[in-house]
Amino acid sequence: MESDTIAAVATPPGAGGIGVVKISGPRAIPITLPLLHPPRELSRLRSHHLYYGSIIHPETEKILDEVLFAIMRAPHTYTREDVVEIQAHGSRCGLGAILELVLKRGARLAEPGEFTTRAFLNGRIDLSQAEAVIEVVNAQTTEGLELAARQLKGYLFEAIQAIRRPIETVLVEVGAAIDFPEDVEDIIHPEPFVQGMLQDVIGPLEELLEHYDEGHVYREGVAATIIGRPNVGKSSLMNRLLQKERAIVTAVPGTTRDFIEETVNIKGVPLRLIDTAGLHHTDDALEAVGVRVTKERLDEADLVLFMVDCSIPLSDEDIQIYDLVRNRKTILVINKIDLGDQGLVGRIVERLPGLAWVEISALYNRGIERLKAAVFREVTHQSGPADLPSIVPSLRHKVAIEKALAASKDAEEGFKTRRHAELVAVDLREALDALGEIIGVTTTEEILDQIFSRFCIGK
Repeated sequence: MESDTIAAVATPPGAGGIGVVKISGPRAIPITLPLLHPPRELSRLRSHHLYYGSIIHPETEKILDEVLFAIMRAPHTYTREDVVEIQAHGSRCGLGAILELVLKRGARLAEPGEFTTRAFLNGRIDLSQAEAVIEVVNAQTTEGLELAARQLKGYLFEAIQAIRRPIETVLVEVGAAIDFPEDVEDIIHPEPFVQGMLQDVIGPLEELLEHYDEGHVYREGVAATIIGRPNVGKSSLMNRLLQKERAIVTAVPGTTRDFIEETVNIKGVPLRLIDTAGLHHTDDALEAVGVRVTKERLDEADLVLFMVDCSIPLSDEDIQIYDLVRNRKTILVINKIDLGDQGLVGRIVERLPGLAWVEISALYNRGIERLKAAVFREVTHQSGPADLPSIVPSLRHKVAIEKALAASKDAEEGFKTRRHAELVAVDLREALDALGEIIGVTTTEEILDQIFSRFCIGK
C-alpha cells in the first residue's frame, strides 16, 4: 500500500452529467499531469483548487474530454495520500478511456473499498466511521442517512473511547495488584471499583444496546410480508403503498405465483415489502411452488401483513393462515371495506383475536394512512415522529458490545467476590478487546475483509 498508486471511476456506471476518476497514492500527481492540456507546472497548482483543461492522449495527442481537475496533497485528503480527481462528462466510454490512460502510466485499478481502506489504515478514520461510509451510500431514508452521518462524524467512536478509558484505568490498577500481591488490600478497594464499573462502563454499554433496539430499523429496514389467500387484494395493497403499478392485479385468483419485493419509506423506516402468492391448496404445480416460497418468506419476515376480504365470510383457508401468523408480529389488514359491512368486520375481528387490525380499501385508497401508522407503531413502538437516538450501533457493533458487557459484568462480580486479580484482568482485557473490534484497534484481517468487501470500486 505504501508504494502503490490506485485509480478508479468513483461515480456510478452509466451516462450522466459528470463522472469522476479518482487517483490516490505517491505517484498520483506525476501520473496525471502529463495527460492535462495545456501543460501545467506543478509549483503553480494549488492544493484543493479546481482547474479547467482537457485530457489528451499522449501518443495520438487527441483530446478525450474537457475536464475540471483538482490535486490534493497529503495528508489533507480522504486517504491521507496525494489524491487527484478528474471531473469529466459522465460518459462510460470517456471515463473508461481516461482511466485506461492513468493505468497505463503506472497506477493500478483500485479494489472495492480500497480508498476507504487506506483512509482507515492511514488513521484518518476509525473502523466505525469506515462502515458509516457505506451506510451513507446505502441509506434509503432521511432518518437512516442522519444516523449514518452521525457515525461518520465520529459519535460512536467517541462513545466507545469514553467506555474504554475507565476500563484501561482499572486494568492498570489490577495490573499493579498482580505485580505487587502483598499490597493488594492497599491497591484494590472493591466498593469504588464496582461503583466505577457500573457508572462508567456497564451503564453506558447497556444504553448503547438500548439504542440499537430503538433505531436499527431506520438503518437496516424491516422485511414485511403481505400474506393471505388468493384474490384478497395483496397486490393491490402493494401497488397502493408503492404508489405505482408494480404487481399485476386481475380478478383471476392466483395471478401472483412468485414473490415481488420492493422497498417503501414508511415514516422514515425502510419497509421491504414482499407480495406473495396466495396461500391455499392447489393442484397446479407452478402455484404450488409459489405457495412454498410464500411460506419461506413468512419465516424470514420481521412483520406480517395478514390480509382478509371483508366482503365475504372468513374461509377455512383464512383460519389456517391465522394459525400460521398468530404468534408472529402481525397486523390484520381487513380489505374491501367498500364492499363489506361493519357487522362482518366485527365478526372477522372476533374470529381472529389477538392481532392489531386496520380496515382499508386498497382499491379506493381508504385507510392506507392508518395502515402506515400501524406499521410504524409495530416496528418502532412509537406513535409520533421519530425521536432518533444520537448513536445507533450496527448488528456487528451490537455483538461486540454484548461481549464487552458480559465481560464487564464478570469483572464487576470478580471485584465483589474478591476473585484473584489475574482472573479479573482477563475479564477486563476481554471487554477492552471487544470494544476495540468496533473501532478497529483489535480487529482481525478477516473482519476487515468482510467490511470492505461491501464497498463498490471507487469508494
